[in-house]
Amino acid sequence: MTPESSPPLPWPAAGDFVWRAADVDPARPSLLMFFHLECAGCVSRGIPFMKRLHAEYGEQVNFIAVHTSRGHRQLPRADILPTLLHFAERFARLPFPVALDETGALAAAYATEGTPHWIALEGGEVVRSIYGSQENAQTRLEYWLAELTSAGDA
Repeated sequence: MTPESSPPLPWPAAGDFVWRAADVDPARPSLLMFFHLECAGCVSRGIPFMKRLHAEYGEQVNFIAVHTSRGHRQLPRADILPTLLHFAERFARLPFPVALDETGALAAAYATEGTPHWIALEGGEVVRSIYGSQENAQTRLEYWLAELTSAGDA
């Protein structure tokens, strides 16, 4: 008996991308960080860490920040979008795409535990799912990226 294949995991829809959508290369592996602007760990540790990773690995990996309401209060798109764009463009000056998971459905599909939650994808498959922004989570992400990029050099 052949096991049934699982349905592919969802990806942010075109309308979900609110910042730098053209920077996503579907041929590259991706690191998604589910975050929320009201999450102190996301804004103080997660986003700066992702910016450092992007500076080092941004040519080889898609870095995508996904603002999600899962686990947080859900605001209408019209209320959150101006604040999110201001954050991405002027405050944090994010060099990577940002998507808006308004209902939290995308985060739920990836079974996120809260924010920040990191999902590493290779070939559309989840290879790492890491919750948090503390040193242990950061180290695990750095190891994955080092392995991924050194494998391309071999």
